[in-house]
Amino acid sequence: MRPPLVIGNWKMHRTASEALALSRSIRKGLSVARQVEVSLAPPFTALGTVRDIIKGSPILLAGQNVYWEPEGAYTGEISAKMLAEIGCAFIIVGHSERRRLFHESDEAIAKKISAALGAGLRPILCIGEAFPQRQKGLTNQVLARQLRRALKGLGKNAIRNIEIAYEPVWAIGTGRNATPDQVGDAHRLIRRTLGHLFDENRAEQTRILYGGSVRPDNAAELAAVDGVNGLLVGGASLKAPDFLRIIRCFIPARR
Repeated sequence: MRPPLVIGNWKMHRTASEALALSRSIRKGLSVARQVEVSLAPPFTALGTVRDIIKGSPILLAGQNVYWEPEGAYTGEISAKMLAEIGCAFIIVGHSERRRLFHESDEAIAKKISAALGAGLRPILCIGEAFPQRQKGLTNQVLARQLRRALKGLGKNAIRNIEIAYEPVWAIGTGRNATPDQVGDAHRLIRRTLGHLFDENRAEQTRILYGGSVRPDNAAELAAVDGVNGLLVGGASLKAPDFLRIIRCFIPARR
């Protein structure tokens, strides 16, 4: 399996000038690149700025969203080809905020994944359950359904170019935290489902990240959970010292 992957999702934060300073600080402080793969996902307007700062470093660029058509009259959208040309290696697809605020369906997410793969990008497929679904004991059904629908129709080898991010919606900005046991159970379910959809060997090689209010004070505990192959970090990635501290959590955890 590839090294653990830690992604900083800046969401709608940081102008281009602010992104310049932040990405420069992260690059300067990064000293564990061979043990951990690191990616930054700034807003679209800052992609070029961040690309120029991280050029020549081991940090990779990621987009936060993509549209499935290659081009056309789709005002405000951005294609996979555009993201690839500007230097993105990854693309976040199906984030809980996209599903909840912009009503993205599993079918739309599946189209985005296919478009991303066709452009040579590595999709990071986000899945997760809401609090009422967890309360009703539906977590496994929700995760399995989201995986099946988003990955439907892909060839057996496609999963080699995809990462999965488990982000329980109820643990994002709510003050609730997923326990290590809850995270471990979800990751095992995800890997079993991938084994059914593709095969066990490919499933074992797939990186499954955790994303849900990841902070410097809980990152080490999350990184130590069996089956967690990286972290999708939101607000804590907006401060270089915090983000670097999170990245470093994977060093003792993987010795």
